[in-house]
Amino acid sequence: MAVLAKIRKRSALLIGAIALALFAFIIQDLIGKGGLGKNTKDIGTIDGKDISFEDFRVKVSNVEKSGQGITSTQAANQVWDQEVSVALLTSQFDKLGLRVGEKHLVEVLKADENIGKNPLFLNAAGLFDLAKFKDYFKANPEQAAVLQEREKSAELNAKFQIYSTLVKSGLYTTEAEGKLKYEMEANKVNFAYVAGLYSTIKDSQVKVTDAEIVDFMKKNEKKYKADESREIEYVLIEDKASKEDEADVKAKITALLSGSVVYNQKTAKNDTVAGFRTAPNAIDFVNSNSDVPYDSTYIAKKNLPAVDADQLFNLAPGAVYGPYKFGNYYCISKSFGKKAGVNAKASHILISYEGTQVPNKREKRTKEQALAKAQAILAQVNTNPDSFMMLAFSNSDDSSAQQGGDLGYFGPNQMVKPFNDFVFGNAIGKVGLVETPFGFHIIRITDKQDGIRLATVAQKIEPSEATSDKVFTQATQFEMDAASKDFAKLAKDMKLTVAAPVTVTGMEENFASLGNQRAIVRWAFEDDSKVGSIKRFELANIGHVIARVKSIDKSGLVPVTQARAYVEPILKNKKKAELIKAKMTGSSLEAIAKAAGSKVEQAANVTMENPVLGLVGAEPKVVGNAFALAANKVSAPIEGVTGVYVVKNVSTVKAPALKNHAAYVAKLKQQTAGDAGRILPALKANATIEDNRSKFNY
Repeated sequence: MAVLAKIRKRSALLIGAIALALFAFIIQDLIGKGGLGKNTKDIGTIDGKDISFEDFRVKVSNVEKSGQGITSTQAANQVWDQEVSVALLTSQFDKLGLRVGEKHLVEVLKADENIGKNPLFLNAAGLFDLAKFKDYFKANPEQAAVLQEREKSAELNAKFQIYSTLVKSGLYTTEAEGKLKYEMEANKVNFAYVAGLYSTIKDSQVKVTDAEIVDFMKKNEKKYKADESREIEYVLIEDKASKEDEADVKAKITALLSGSVVYNQKTAKNDTVAGFRTAPNAIDFVNSNSDVPYDSTYIAKKNLPAVDADQLFNLAPGAVYGPYKFGNYYCISKSFGKKAGVNAKASHILISYEGTQVPNKREKRTKEQALAKAQAILAQVNTNPDSFMMLAFSNSDDSSAQQGGDLGYFGPNQMVKPFNDFVFGNAIGKVGLVETPFGFHIIRITDKQDGIRLATVAQKIEPSEATSDKVFTQATQFEMDAASKDFAKLAKDMKLTVAAPVTVTGMEENFASLGNQRAIVRWAFEDDSKVGSIKRFELANIGHVIARVKSIDKSGLVPVTQARAYVEPILKNKKKAELIKAKMTGSSLEAIAKAAGSKVEQAANVTMENPVLGLVGAEPKVVGNAFALAANKVSAPIEGVTGVYVVKNVSTVKAPALKNHAAYVAKLKQQTAGDAGRILPALKANATIEDNRSKFNY
């Protein structure tokens, strides 16, 4: 059974997708979580192929149980990406007629160490033995069933390897492309130009409407493609403690300071119970009366509540302080005394060597070389202590080098033992050399903090049942009234605040600053949720959200509110370009410059590979036009990146012809090495995909 367990752990086979991780899947025992679709039994359709909700749910459940620590929605998103990728690639495999033989399949299976290096399948020489592998599964039918499912993943993986090889083999760089690369680097153009920069026109002079932004996105649909979305506005009514609740908690904890008289039913007499001040065992008292158990840690002054830090830190042993407020708690504390040096602050310079646990060494060195360097730096520090920061910055192999070696404050045993022992065993200012598994450390102890140990009774400030009932009544009333009244006006009348609208897509979980509120998002995408729909949600430990669907966007484009920041500058520049072009009149550059209120500039030895114009920046379109012009010819106005340009070609200097452009072909091959990774995104962009996930529970 050990083999079965190991193979099950590896049931999700990682396929080396072209620049994308593609996970193959295995259907295990049907395990459901509940949840029904609204109008369809399918979770979605990919190029006409339906994805069954029941199969999808099983896979989501398996991912959740895989130990990745993800939510059901995250698991659903992961499985959906797998389904889409597998469906699109499988279609390509089928079109190409790809087949996989036993030899290729076995090679893929062997790549799994639980198979390829399993002692059960190795011969006397320690090599994988196919006969032993087959015999084992013939003798173990239950595990053979698992292997059959594993083989499906392996077959998919093997086909992908073939497909990936075919795609990469189809990518090549021609001699002509190499020649063009050479000419772009070596050909040079000299030209004069007049620039009308967009920055010369104030943004306030040009306006861009929402309709213009939408129209632009439609013309560039692939770039601004987005999932269907909902805009939700909401009111949050917090279920928090009232002033009365807070006063009650304060009174309750104050009463614990002094003794109390309680009736003892066994003796039929009143007993006097000691208060916190006189309790014979303060620790037991804390654990019996506090919402936070006793903590024996010594606390540095900086970690105490700021307002009460001085009083708490200077408490005499046995003295009591409080009540005081700390976060959402009212507290009373008794001092158990102070301890010196509970925290320390130090700086270090790490000199590592080959074989140490340091990922980014500045240079390769042996242990002996590292020790010699560390001793030399220690000598420098001892001679000139002020040099420590710069020496750390220029020599340390630790990331703390950027802070001059400063490690901040830390407590006992937070560092490796030799480092810890040096810091906590020596006084402030001590400098020394210590060896750890990371290398040699030149350490300087820069500070130490004393700490105080407190026994603290802390009682949480929470809303009372009466307060929670009042909040519930208010939230319910708002939900009912909002169905027939103006949402914003009602909130104002009830002295509530309408939060800024939140735009969400169907498979999101997070909702504004409220964190994971999947229920709100799912509701907004239900068939019954229209513009104006309202619903109240009770959020644990937060309160009540009354949400309203403000708008529904089925356009498939990025919401205008999000796109404006990117699209508006583009459209404003286009409008500015028209204003600038209207000024650029004249038969010569000088006349155009005068009309535009600009001047004639010169550009020398500019290449297409580096089409930069002085301080203006890259203007490839402008430079390209300059190359295209005959000598002394003047261009029409050109809309560039930073403004509108008119150019006059002074001269074009052609580079010497080369017999061979192999070096430039090699450059292009290096630049395009990752182009194969664009296959899967391209397949997705051209596929017809219907995604119904937002209509299901998992």
